[in-house]
Amino acid sequence: MSRRQPSSNMCFVCGVQNPFGLRLAFDDEGAAEVGCTLSIPEHFQGYPGMAHGGVVAAVLDELCGRTLMVADPAHFTFTAKLEVRYRSPVPVGVALRGRGWLVRQRGRSTKACAELQLPGGGIAAEAEALLMDVPAEQQLVGAPADLGWFVREA
Repeated sequence: MSRRQPSSNMCFVCGVQNPFGLRLAFDDEGAAEVGCTLSIPEHFQGYPGMAHGGVVAAVLDELCGRTLMVADPAHFTFTAKLEVRYRSPVPVGVALRGRGWLVRQRGRSTKACAELQLPGGGIAAEAEALLMDVPAEQQLVGAPADLGWFVREA
């Protein structure tokens, strides 16, 4: 059974109040796997009918980062490196499937991968990320809701 992960108010990818964002919801789908269903709106296209590569990269980055939140919803990281491979154009306005999974966790660093699947099951884009834990001295202090985080859980 999957569990809906918490979201924030203003994140570009998951922010429920961000008028310019994607407003995606993510679900735990295993011990260290996360997934989402999405359709990239037309106003995020680059070439006509195709999603802008930066938006695709943002979705893949979010999927990678959320793999750690399966075990600990309060585990925050920043992306030290993101390598994206675009296999085919990503159409706008079409139902897509995103999937991310944890590869390795060692100390403060984590390696995770993600992919964006087309309706027929083909892979449109994939990514590998090196994630680093946010240092304790840089973490925000306060209740998550006061910081605009953990605003939507199922």
